[in-house]
Amino acid sequence: MPELPEVETVRRGLEPAMAGRLIAEARVNRADLRWPFPPRMAERLTGQRVLGLRRRSKYILADLSGGQSLLIHLGMSGRMLVSGAQVGEFFHDHPAPSRHDHVVLEMEGGARITFNDARRFGAMDLVATEAAEAHPLLAVLGPEPLGNAFDGAYLAARLEGRRTPIKAALLDQRIVAGLGNIYVCEVLFRAGLAPGRLAGSLIRAEAEGLVPLIREVLSEAIEAGGSSLRDYRQADGELGYFQHTFRVYGREGLPCVTPGCSGTVGRIVQSGRSSFHCPLCQR
Repeated sequence: MPELPEVETVRRGLEPAMAGRLIAEARVNRADLRWPFPPRMAERLTGQRVLGLRRRSKYILADLSGGQSLLIHLGMSGRMLVSGAQVGEFFHDHPAPSRHDHVVLEMEGGARITFNDARRFGAMDLVATEAAEAHPLLAVLGPEPLGNAFDGAYLAARLEGRRTPIKAALLDQRIVAGLGNIYVCEVLFRAGLAPGRLAGSLIRAEAEGLVPLIREVLSEAIEAGGSSLRDYRQADGELGYFQHTFRVYGREGLPCVTPGCSGTVGRIVQSGRSSFHCPLCQR
């Protein structure tokens, strides 16, 4: 499932084709994805101007001129395709329609935005812009990891006394929004913390020290995504997935990259998810 950096890359990729432009025609090709679409969604989107695009956790919100916002969640297999417009250094012609093209937005200026989702775990909804934070999918979220409300004092207080593994605590969207399995593995590696260590066992300095590492890891990944947009080569204009060099994730059986460490990256399963770690570096 795409994590915060991938979703931010999608948002940035959509912006040139959507921000400030009119939705000349919206087409909705089925009644639902993960949940039913709102009533008359195509009619309500057609003729709206996109004032801007923003991200909240792993969700994209397109704020519309009529006072509503289109909420987009990619789910496990959702893809945003841009055609008829420049994507990075490349122009993508409109592809042949696919049976998994569930929502199509024909934009002013000739661009086409297609939401393609083979497994239909994604979602779209319309919500009043001023009440967007109260939407059921957003209301439960903790602060943004790159925002001012997320600092060392906050995280230390939320981890204090928790008897869940630190990996699970950082994946809890009520504590911090947008972190997923890949980047939590990377953060814990840089912090030297074992993924199975109880969150409440961290001393205050360890808990506070996670905050700059979380920001560092996410910022590096977002920059890698930005680089992919500047040199975008995918034939169908799909946004959001890019090559990124991980220090520990997916490296089971390979040597630890920490200078002077003789450890080998291992993998354990926590709550059905793989946790990659160095048993020597991470305690």
